[in-house]
Amino acid sequence: MGALSKRLGLASRRVLIVTAVAATLVAAGSAAATARVKSTGDHILAGTRIDGIDVGGFTRAEAVTAVQRRVDSVMSSRITLTARGESVTVTPAQLGSRADVGSAVDRALEGPKLGWLSNLWHRATGTSVHQRVRLPYNNTGAQVASTVGKLASEADVPVQDAGVVMVNGHVAVHHARSGWSMDQRTAGLLLSSAMLAGRNAAIRLPVSQTLPQVTDRQVGTTITVNVGTNTLDLYKGLKVVKSYPVATARAGFTTPRGSWKVMDKIVNPTWTNPAPNGWGAGMPAFIGPGPGNPLGTRALALSAPGILIHGTYSAGSVGTYASHGCIRMHISDSEDLFPRVSVGTQVLVTSG
Repeated sequence: MGALSKRLGLASRRVLIVTAVAATLVAAGSAAATARVKSTGDHILAGTRIDGIDVGGFTRAEAVTAVQRRVDSVMSSRITLTARGESVTVTPAQLGSRADVGSAVDRALEGPKLGWLSNLWHRATGTSVHQRVRLPYNNTGAQVASTVGKLASEADVPVQDAGVVMVNGHVAVHHARSGWSMDQRTAGLLLSSAMLAGRNAAIRLPVSQTLPQVTDRQVGTTITVNVGTNTLDLYKGLKVVKSYPVATARAGFTTPRGSWKVMDKIVNPTWTNPAPNGWGAGMPAFIGPGPGNPLGTRALALSAPGILIHGTYSAGSVGTYASHGCIRMHISDSEDLFPRVSVGTQVLVTSG
């Protein structure tokens, strides 16, 4: 019986202890829902990690040294970006990335916020707190965007349709060219992720291709008129197939420069006096087809108001500045050109 009484006494005391602890916990819980668990002395609590680095038991200085080593490795990692053969290698440090090591270590020293039950249990047992502290890196979005933008400026190529065009008042022949464009938003995200990974990396940036709508073989017929040399060139595709001498506007009149189109094709045209009260005063209102007709035997009416490409019986004027704005050709040349073009053909008139 003595042994049994002794065992019953121990059990009773344990019940009392558990009851007392429970009461204490309840009282603590009513006082505060959470409390910050702080280490004793100047050592970080066991189980604490900063950016994945175990700093449990470290002093502040030791933790700063350990974490800074990690930061230095991240900052010096080499990231090579490639887009369409253009490459650039950068490091997070070059892009202005920085990490606040000191504040992260200070947060680790302060300890985590735990529920009151976990708090008491940790203090009673000394078990790990499993604290995870994030190491903040500053925002380098502007530098990342600038780096990606510079690479894009070298890799991007605008799409180009084939054609005979006017550039700054001069005729230019453009061959078809595919366009290339970098997705700068995705490129920036890839670069930012590589910077945080802290490892050397080679990244091929996303570049999309745009095909031209007009290829070299799809280019049609184009007429160009060089007022500076009084020459008309006929292009088939991107090549000149015929050249003709022409006459253009005399002093006081203008052959309008620009890009025009053939609006009509006329065989044996009738001339209508365009300025009966001006330079055409005293001339007939109309002159029908035949010798002496100012428009010759063939005429191409342009979208430039009142301007035609036409033949002339005044052969000596061709090659000079003699018209009232129209583009004159030898009769035979106008007849040669006529079947080679269609309504809608582009006509480029330049000064030289």
